[in-house]
Amino acid sequence: MPAPAHLAPAGGPQAPAPCGPLAAARSSRAGKPVARPVQRALACRLMDSSTAPSPTHPRFAEALRTLGLDVEVRSYPDAVRTAAQAAAAIGCAPGEIVKSLVFAADGAPVLILIDGASRVDVARVQHELGASAVVRADPDLVRDTTGYAIGGVPPFGHRTRTTVLADRGLLEHPVVWAAAGTPHTVFPMEPRALVDAAGAHVADVRERG
Repeated sequence: MPAPAHLAPAGGPQAPAPCGPLAAARSSRAGKPVARPVQRALACRLMDSSTAPSPTHPRFAEALRTLGLDVEVRSYPDAVRTAAQAAAAIGCAPGEIVKSLVFAADGAPVLILIDGASRVDVARVQHELGASAVVRADPDLVRDTTGYAIGGVPPFGHRTRTTVLADRGLLEHPVVWAAAGTPHTVFPMEPRALVDAAGAHVADVRERG
């Protein structure tokens, strides 16, 4: 989460302290003790890994306004298309990532919300919907149904309304993270609020070991 802005000191804003050899050289010339390598490395990491500014996907931004939701959308320079990539970028467990997966049940698109550490049990989905066949949707059906490409599909704000199933396991976490419309953006939300925003029916649809 970006650090909150602070009031600039008297005399105007100051530039952030440089990292690496340049910082050591300047500190040495100024007669000041050089920061410990570990502290300096940590400061550089915090500066370099800050999220990059990027506009929110317009369709998803409109959905947030319509639903009256105020969420923090984070943007990353590198794509976070998979649950593992998203978890690594955010610094959370894969189980705290929400995968928004589109399936076709007897030809009709269905959205499944499930945590990033689990797999969808197609037989459970089939039983829950009373469908004779449930298969994973192809990329064209995903885009036509949701308005987003695979890797950036959010749990709500789609082009068309579909049946939505949310696995009960999502509710085990205080906060979960989901795609915000692009492969570079994510947002955090309390899982029950996310399920409600998606209009999802809670069910047990993940594979059991």
